[in-house]
Amino acid sequence: MSRKQYSFMILILGSLATISPFSIDMYLPGFPRIATDLNTTIDKVQLSLTGYLIGICIGQIIYGPLLDRFGRKTPLYAGLAIYIMASIGCAMTSSVEALVVMRFFQAIGGCVGLVSSQALVSDLFTKDKRAEVFSMITLVIAVSPMVAPTIGGYVTAAFGWHWVFIILAFIALLIIGAIYFFLPTGKMPDNTVSLKPQAVMNSFLTVLRQPQFLIYTMAGGLATAAPFAYIAGSSDVFMNIYKVSEQQYGWIFAFLAVAMIGSTQLNHFLLKKYNSEQIIKTTLLYQSVVGTLLVLGVYNNWYNLYTLIGMMFIFLTGQGLTGPNTSALSLAPFKKHTGSASALMGSWRMGAGAIISIIVSVLHNNTAIPMVGMMAACSLVSLVILFVGNATVNNSARNSDVESEVSMLL
Repeated sequence: MSRKQYSFMILILGSLATISPFSIDMYLPGFPRIATDLNTTIDKVQLSLTGYLIGICIGQIIYGPLLDRFGRKTPLYAGLAIYIMASIGCAMTSSVEALVVMRFFQAIGGCVGLVSSQALVSDLFTKDKRAEVFSMITLVIAVSPMVAPTIGGYVTAAFGWHWVFIILAFIALLIIGAIYFFLPTGKMPDNTVSLKPQAVMNSFLTVLRQPQFLIYTMAGGLATAAPFAYIAGSSDVFMNIYKVSEQQYGWIFAFLAVAMIGSTQLNHFLLKKYNSEQIIKTTLLYQSVVGTLLVLGVYNNWYNLYTLIGMMFIFLTGQGLTGPNTSALSLAPFKKHTGSASALMGSWRMGAGAIISIIVSVLHNNTAIPMVGMMAACSLVSLVILFVGNATVNNSARNSDVESEVSMLL
């Protein structure tokens, strides 16, 4: 394809993958107003974020087999239709419980964009190009935290938080048009893929038996859960503790998103000199050190608003390096079960994000410790999984080689 077609393809795939990040980020500045309007507390409003993440976790498991069986476009249309209806439901809700439920269904529909975009990368690009393409899609996704909260802050201040969800429904409608007219079909429907529970389970088990998938999906999922700790806690930390306005919070969020955008661009150049595995190990080590300094600094009151933002900027720089590289290595071993592999990978990432956001909400203590503590924990545990997992696989391979040599000698 030409450079123009390539860029347009990245934009469409990035827009699909951005549906859920936009849905997560755009309403964050409205948390205090939502709590006031629905006569509840901000920690209960945070559960609407958790509900969304749980919906993504479940939805991706559903869409994986559907994308393998019916191709890419039919499930896309169905999922986005659900998303639009649920978004309108969010705008019309009058209780925090109803908002949590509508957010769950909004996620069930919107998460089709995450699964299908990853599967389409495997369909449309060669193996040696996938890490680069994932990096470019991550760049598009990384723009959403710059744009979404800023727009959401101004929309909430001018028209109210309900209009945030109306705008999200309209964006999804535009994406449906782009899919219909410009998105290539990708993998065709495969009638040999059964949707019977046993067959679906066997497909998932086939994926889970692949050691490379397990290691990089587990490590990558926890690493990419770190921003969810930031997302879950940042509105409370910045707006309630540091007393910034809705608009100021949007700009802070946008500034911190620059960290992920810059590292995504950096990843494009690093891949020319280093492989994905080397980049992941170095990045997780770097984030573990910075995360530990964040926790120590907050606990000992070393940071004011500006130094805290600066340290978080340094930490989040690593997010643009771990995500695309772990995605590429997780999906590399598969051809037939790409949709199922994408679903499991995405489901674990969002499931980990949901768990982390719940922990941040439960540990809420009017300080930044729950937020930065979980950010640091995600990186540290990811690093341990990566080293232990690879060491175990390498040790098993060596033992297998020894057994083969002994058998040959005998």
